[in-house]
Amino acid sequence: MKLALSKKNLWEKMPVEGKKVLGKVLSCIPLQYIIGRRYRKTYRFLEKAQWWTREENDAYQLKQLRRICSLALEKSEFYKKSFSESGFDPGHFDSFDYFKRLPFIDRETIQKNLDTMCTVSKQAPHVDYITTGGTTGAPLCFYTTSFRSQIEYAYLAGGWKRAGYSPGDPLAVLRGKVIKKNAQGLYHEFDPLFRHHYYSSFHLTDENMRRYVEHIRSLGPCFLHVYPSSIYCLARFLKRTGIEPPANVQAILAESENVYPEQKIMVEELFGCRYFSSYGHTEKLVAAVECEHSDHYHVWPTYGYFELIDEQGNNITTPGQRGEIVGTGFINDVVPFIRYRTGDFATYVGSRCEKCGRNHPVIRDIRGHRIQEKLIAADGSSIFWTSVNMHDDTFDNVLRFQFYQDTPGKAVLKVQPLPGFCREDISRIQRNLQDKFTDRLTFTVTTVDAIPLSASGKSVFVDQKISTK
Repeated sequence: MKLALSKKNLWEKMPVEGKKVLGKVLSCIPLQYIIGRRYRKTYRFLEKAQWWTREENDAYQLKQLRRICSLALEKSEFYKKSFSESGFDPGHFDSFDYFKRLPFIDRETIQKNLDTMCTVSKQAPHVDYITTGGTTGAPLCFYTTSFRSQIEYAYLAGGWKRAGYSPGDPLAVLRGKVIKKNAQGLYHEFDPLFRHHYYSSFHLTDENMRRYVEHIRSLGPCFLHVYPSSIYCLARFLKRTGIEPPANVQAILAESENVYPEQKIMVEELFGCRYFSSYGHTEKLVAAVECEHSDHYHVWPTYGYFELIDEQGNNITTPGQRGEIVGTGFINDVVPFIRYRTGDFATYVGSRCEKCGRNHPVIRDIRGHRIQEKLIAADGSSIFWTSVNMHDDTFDNVLRFQFYQDTPGKAVLKVQPLPGFCREDISRIQRNLQDKFTDRLTFTVTTVDAIPLSASGKSVFVDQKISTK
């Protein structure tokens, strides 16, 4: 257990009643000062940097790449060896072409070499342990800086500003947070500092969604922060029942899943506002957000170094060509991710947006490894995989896992264990996941020798035998 936690973690771990009391005390302080100095500095920086010329962007990226590569050479045993084998010397780093001498890395690289990739002690007070939850078949665990959240939130807020959002505006959230019923029997929790209203995406029954909609109506002008699957489920409910969507919703801010055009069009038409998408990942290497004038994504050049590669590993520069997203992050100095293959794909549009004038890489049609797989609850409603996916120690000591379901409200969780897996691991999995499922779904855990991959070599997280048409 670490002796020091970030302010964000301390706030998130605080009981609801404690948040109410402290929230009243802190409500007179501007939110930007509560979040922290790094947030304020980054937000101000982005206000100017997003309008830089291409030459200014290139100069900044080269400087950051030299910095992260020099740190890796000096402090990381893994990169010392990798650079030597590649004939790469950060001291001679004078162009992006020279940088591309370095080999790509991927999830397997991190899994096999994590300890030797670290640049500082894992026990340092500013180091956090992270897991992506295993959305490509095996949990990816690594270490990163504890202050990353302030920087991340600045980029998030800076992007959302294009949709009209300002930090402190009411946000109605339908994502993966575990919410308990309040005194009125509503799955709702309020964060008084950020003015976030959380609703349970694990309980999207007709009655609960009806109550969510009525509560959202009472918030005044607000924004919805959602998984694409959760807002699509809510929109289908409204369309099916004829209930009017809340007219006070200013825009829909979607993240963490693939955005499908048909779903997006349906939601925008129903709510009568912009469906605004962002792209990012737990590794914090590439961040992109839609333009205010189109649905194309602008990649933030100050967040990390973005590459789009074809099947041969060559960089894509032809509009309309599709490739895999590769990132080198500028935020994580604990475990540098240098030329990391994300497993996500996009189509290249260009190096500048003609509609807004930003000199950012422009991409479209992002398709990640996160898909809208779902479990079926006892009442027939859906529990989407992104809400179930865990970002903590739930699946430590597990190589792969998969739900099997042929009966609503019941499932079997198959786990392919790693050495050291024991009864306590099973208890932790059952305890952590059951907190999310509550009374909607029960499951048993069974160990298996192997979990087969799909024909394309990817994991299927829900082997769903129930027809969901």
